[in-house]
Amino acid sequence: MTGVGEAKGLDGDRKQDPKAEPFASMRRSSAKRFVLLIGVMSLFADFTYEGSRSILGPYLGFFGLGGTAISIITGVGELVGYGLRPLSGRLSDSSQRFWPITIFGYVVQMVAVPLLAFAGAWPIAAWLVIQERMGKAIRNPPRDVMLSHAAKEMGYGWAFGLHEALDQTGALLGPIAIVVVLASGNLSFGDYRAVFFYLAIPAAIMLSLLVVARFTYPHPENMEIGPEEPDTGGLPRIFWVYLSAAILVGAGMGGWPLIAYHLQTLNIVPGDLIPAFYAAAMGVSGLGSLLFGRMFDRVGMGLLVPLTVVSAVALPLIWLGGFSASLVGVALWGLGTGVQESLIPAAVATMVPRARRTSAYGIFTAGYGISLFLGSVVIGVLYAVSIASLIAFGVVAELAAVPVLLWVVRRRRVRPLAGGPSLVTAESV
Repeated sequence: MTGVGEAKGLDGDRKQDPKAEPFASMRRSSAKRFVLLIGVMSLFADFTYEGSRSILGPYLGFFGLGGTAISIITGVGELVGYGLRPLSGRLSDSSQRFWPITIFGYVVQMVAVPLLAFAGAWPIAAWLVIQERMGKAIRNPPRDVMLSHAAKEMGYGWAFGLHEALDQTGALLGPIAIVVVLASGNLSFGDYRAVFFYLAIPAAIMLSLLVVARFTYPHPENMEIGPEEPDTGGLPRIFWVYLSAAILVGAGMGGWPLIAYHLQTLNIVPGDLIPAFYAAAMGVSGLGSLLFGRMFDRVGMGLLVPLTVVSAVALPLIWLGGFSASLVGVALWGLGTGVQESLIPAAVATMVPRARRTSAYGIFTAGYGISLFLGSVVIGVLYAVSIASLIAFGVVAELAAVPVLLWVVRRRRVRPLAGGPSLVTAESV
């Protein structure tokens, strides 16, 4: 591995050795290609499962389920989906078999969506909803770690923001495609089943790209060059404090299926435009991830404070507004969820040693996901009580995260990488 050793030495002393820059340029180019390939792969994955989720609420309603039942089913899906991530992360850390675990998770997820077309009863549909989330839980921690290896060369915020932007492009195109398909029907149960069947096409494309990525980049960890931070045997306190802030944010966000059910049941939005609203949310989410991911590398975690406030503002617009106000609220909701999904892994990568990064991703996203589940259950119950109590719960949870985030921000410092983007690191606290 002499070449790698030489690259390490050159990377650590770029300004003194002019031969270093070609090596650095090659690494950055390889890192960008890897992030773009995984991003396009995620585009088709999101096209598939976000397309399905855009109509999941109304589809489950065809089985005679109400708003509370829909919220609980999707909430259980999030609970299982996020709750499995520590196991996936620990397995990835101990085995170092990032690709096999990632591939298995994607297959489980992509198969579940088309099978919804054949669900003949609500328990089968509910299981497939949970299976789709389960697959995402299995593949996310190892995939995010592979991305983080490339992200060190590009800047964590930019790499994860670029990936999330491509990811959300798929989340935008999927619901738009659903709008086109449903426009030719009468919104019957059969129309919805046909949509899930058609989603097998982007799922197959995604799995094909996954094979290409596996054989093109068999060892993504080799893209991260430089000294490792010492493994102290645990995760730093600042990680756990940041996790508590994310838990509060997740609890107050609420899920799309109940939002879609609310907008359609109260005739705020025509049924065939529900996927379009979701597409708008995903479009704003992707643009926000791209913009704020770039800003994260320059500004740091302080960026999360105003974005959390924006998420709180979205709630009364969604639940109390008419057509126009709810559209604005859904867009802001999409911005909040997208930025959280892109900046969370970017921030976590700067807080923990490389050797514990996969476990950290698993623990962090599990905590965030459990809060989404509990929040979804509470919001579903409050929806049956009063909209005002639902909004109050969500806004209080979001705003309670602000002082916790400010505590984390005050205990951060910026250390510039040699010849590269700034790396925001945690102080010893």
